[in-house]
Amino acid sequence: QLQLVESGGGLVQPGGSLRLSCVASGSTLDYSAIGWFRKAPGKEREVVSCISSSSHSIGYVDSVQGRFTVSRDNAKNTVYLQMNSLKPEDTGVYYCAADSDPIPSYGCDFDAAPYDYWGQGTQVTVSS
Repeated sequence: QLQLVESGGGLVQPGGSLRLSCVASGSTLDYSAIGWFRKAPGKEREVVSCISSSSHSIGYVDSVQGRFTVSRDNAKNTVYLQMNSLKPEDTGVYYCAADSDPIPSYGCDFDAAPYDYWGQGTQVTVSS
């Protein structure tokens, strides 16, 4: 059973940076696409970024394009989300999720439905 644990969240001033980590245990991430999602208070959960199993395909929601960078180290069973130039509207609980059988195998999905394993989330607060 794949388990995901996020870390790296915290309180940061606008313009600051954070690096989130998503560490997997119980199974390999080698064949899974990974998505990062966030849930802000009073808002619906939204996708932030996704990365395919081989890092061949990477995507970002428009609001974070150019500021966030997703990467993965399959040898460490870990996926990262580097967040720079943070804004107050980036505040929320950030979740990583694994699509263990991505279709196509070289892609990743912005839709939450294919993701079958989720972490517990890490809080990111951007405030002065």
